[in-house]
Amino acid sequence: MPQITFRFEEKDKSPVTVAIDKGEMILDVALDNDIQLHHNCGAVCACSTCHIYVDSGADSLTEISEKEEDFVDRARNPKYNSRLACQCTLLEETDLVVTIPDQSVIIGH
Repeated sequence: MPQITFRFEEKDKSPVTVAIDKGEMILDVALDNDIQLHHNCGAVCACSTCHIYVDSGADSLTEISEKEEDFVDRARNPKYNSRLACQCTLLEETDLVVTIPDQSVIIGH
């Protein structure tokens, strides 16, 4: 079974590795495992609060859409590997590594 490792920009948080099934969305996996990841729009690709960095395994995720790209551009400190967790669904059984930006500066869920 594939796994996803969540890393955190916040220095006091250690990485967390959990299972992820093919067809699951990264946001759902985070929330199901009590990993704080804001999602102000309710996971409909209408904000950028679930912004993450996909460090490994990006090729096994759904492709980024133009709409998602527009919201990624509005995120704090976007990078080449930025995605929205509400738009990333695992398509192939591959391990993933993602970094969650500092959530303490985001107001929301």
